[in-house]
Amino acid sequence: MTTEELLIKAKNAKAELNMISVEKINSALLAMADSLVNNTESILKKNAEDVEAARGTVSDVMIDRLSLTKERIEAMAQGVRDVAALPCPVGRVLDRIVRGDGLIIEKTSVALGVVAIIYESRPNVTSDAAALALKSGNVCVLRCGKEAHKSAEIIVKALQDGLEMAGLNRDLVLLVEDTTRQSANELMTADGYVDLLIPRGGKGLISACVKNATVPCIQTGTGICHIYVDGSADLDMAVKVIENAKTSRPSVCNAEEVCVVDSAIAQKFLPMLKAALVDNRKVNPVELRLDERAAQIIDGTIADENDFDTEFLDYILAVKVVDGVDEAIKHINAHSTNHSEAIIANDTAVSEKFTKSIDSSAVYVNASTRFTDGGEFGLGCEMGISTQKLHARGPMGLNELNTYKYIIKGNGNIR
Repeated sequence: MTTEELLIKAKNAKAELNMISVEKINSALLAMADSLVNNTESILKKNAEDVEAARGTVSDVMIDRLSLTKERIEAMAQGVRDVAALPCPVGRVLDRIVRGDGLIIEKTSVALGVVAIIYESRPNVTSDAAALALKSGNVCVLRCGKEAHKSAEIIVKALQDGLEMAGLNRDLVLLVEDTTRQSANELMTADGYVDLLIPRGGKGLISACVKNATVPCIQTGTGICHIYVDGSADLDMAVKVIENAKTSRPSVCNAEEVCVVDSAIAQKFLPMLKAALVDNRKVNPVELRLDERAAQIIDGTIADENDFDTEFLDYILAVKVVDGVDEAIKHINAHSTNHSEAIIANDTAVSEKFTKSIDSSAVYVNASTRFTDGGEFGLGCEMGISTQKLHARGPMGLNELNTYKYIIKGNGNIR
């Protein structure tokens, strides 16, 4: 099936979806979750083929991002169930005005229509996107990278089987067959078919979509995430938080890439950081890329001019020493991708200054950046993390996949 033929199917399914009850959609989501679990062996088999084909061409951390396990498939299914349990945003009255002449004006939440997602090598995006799109009243068009296509194909089949078991149209969730650039370009320019395009992936993919899309496009984030350790910080806490933010899963966009350290505690803290991330790690020690001041305190790789503007997605951490919170804020705002930043500090005045001054979609105090995630934020799962400021910002859940229209009720009112 060509991409154009698929988009025609999606547009036809959109009108049908508007009339389906929330109860039926919830039943379909639960059936989709069950179908994922029931097809675990088939999904794992196809995923193993994707992983084997990718091995040797991408890093080990990217292989981890691509790989599925029985537990990860169960987590995908649970994410779909969590979405089913959430309130439906469609039809919610956001604001209501009653005029003096009796005219009632209601600002009402409505679905966008057809939501297309271009993503790369994370198979779990397939079920997350499908569940959120369906619950928010949207048809979902998925286009994944070639590295994960076999996995996505079998996952979509399982989801479509669940839709069919619930009596709904299989075309509510569709996967683009073509994995070449042409299909991506077709989605970017599918005016009249695609109501919103969401890219999820690396800097190149996101930049291409933002630059070339003629359909509405959300700028999702590459994550150059910073943690600033203030002079007032609990240093043991700082080590624990940074270790989690950097090493728990370095291949994801909410992993820490840059550590900024107050010079007031650098002499004491940097050796503690090196011990935790390098010296005491028997598996996957972190490569520290140090600015000139940090390199005078601990051993590591000397950072070059690009290291503070790189999303490593690996066991690499850039380290910079600054003179206090003002310099930290200046550096972070200059190099951030506006995804997630954190401060470790016991001085509440410093923390408040940091949260007010940092221009990112998620700002943490004494916590890991790894929490920037739809599931962790109570959204069930997420469609992506928006780093722009219009329409949606941060993890995108059901509400962010709706727009609104005004419904006006009168009784022969004239102007």
